[in-house]
Amino acid sequence: MNASIETGQREPTQRILVVDDEQSILDFIEMGLSYEGYTVETAADGRAALEAARREWPDLVILDVMLPEIDGLEVCRRLRAQNDVPIIMLTARGAVDDRVAGLDSGADDYLPKPFMFKELLARVRAQLRRRYPGAGRILRYGDLVLNRETREVQRAGTSVELAPKEFDLLELFMAHPRQVFTREVIMDSVWGYDYVGETNVIDVHISYLRDKLGDTDRTLIRTMRGVGYSLRG
Repeated sequence: MNASIETGQREPTQRILVVDDEQSILDFIEMGLSYEGYTVETAADGRAALEAARREWPDLVILDVMLPEIDGLEVCRRLRAQNDVPIIMLTARGAVDDRVAGLDSGADDYLPKPFMFKELLARVRAQLRRRYPGAGRILRYGDLVLNRETREVQRAGTSVELAPKEFDLLELFMAHPRQVFTREVIMDSVWGYDYVGETNVIDVHISYLRDKLGDTDRTLIRTMRGVGYSLRG
């Protein structure tokens, strides 16, 4: 079964620079964006971020406000003075002054910590769509069609009504057909790195998704015993 993705002019090589002094956050964002097909470079302080950006300008920057060496607001100002690259700033939850200062410094958007990866990804796509219109809006796999903007799904021309997490699961699978996802990766990508709860919530939602897609024989979304799940049909 063939899979295809409607893409814009540069999506396969879109580069994202992620800047944060917390290694766990860097690893989390890098893993998630890499799974989504982006090329990711990371930096742990403001000076390294500026050097990385100037070596090769990225298509988007995710930038924490609180950074050593040079703080995120100053990094944002310097980047904006040289390039119109989209910048999403990460701020502490409730830090209104930081958000206002970030936008005044030239940031295009902001996201308070802690955050759901799905929300960060949506904001990344929104900024990249503005720069590269039409990139990655429609996913297709066999007789499945998923529209990321309208959150509509069809199978064999028939609409399928999905709950939000069911849609997010299917989007993850359709963006990476035949890739095997562990429960840990699914949990981080769909529920977020700060989710606290039982991992069997994944199995429950997979079951609901299969039922709605008519995957009664479990050949579309395969259980890879001892590993996780994969879109294979």
